[in-house]
Amino acid sequence: MSFKKRFSRFLFKCAGWKAVALTPDYNKCVLVVAPHTSNWDFVVGKLAYNALGREGNFLIKKEWFRFPFNLFFKAIGGIPVDRGKRQRMTEAIIDLFSERDHFCLGITPEGTRKPNARWKRGFYHIARSAKVPIVLVKLDYGNKCVTLFRVFHPSGDEEADIRAVKEAYRGVRAKHPKQFLID
Repeated sequence: MSFKKRFSRFLFKCAGWKAVALTPDYNKCVLVVAPHTSNWDFVVGKLAYNALGREGNFLIKKEWFRFPFNLFFKAIGGIPVDRGKRQRMTEAIIDLFSERDHFCLGITPEGTRKPNARWKRGFYHIARSAKVPIVLVKLDYGNKCVTLFRVFHPSGDEEADIRAVKEAYRGVRAKHPKQFLID
């Protein structure tokens, strides 16, 4: 067991959290991580994924990707995002899936920590174009458990698929529950 995995498990256990994987460990996938209502969600999610012995990447605002923070974020899998260039970013991420042997990308579909019932759909388009599965990951503060709980394959009916993904998160307790909107 790697040091990173042992250390992450130790920190997670000390905080009273647990990480559960009910899904395969894919070489390539899009991880849909929700709810996202706090900056702590990143810490909890990243520690959980490491505690499970899995390697993953995540998107982060380019403003955070400045020296010296860029060194840290790059080392733990960060990919800077210019939110003003959405279309090119989606295409660039799809290219990363074809260029890499291992690429599991965590995306928060709300796109913000503020209340937002209108989830972003980039995760869906990326998974569909890259032909990779979507792994649903819930950060449940009520149970202090991060669970990789379902594999979702886009059907092509975008509206129905987005509704199904959102519905899968019903009942999950966010750090700030009033900020997590499904409907």
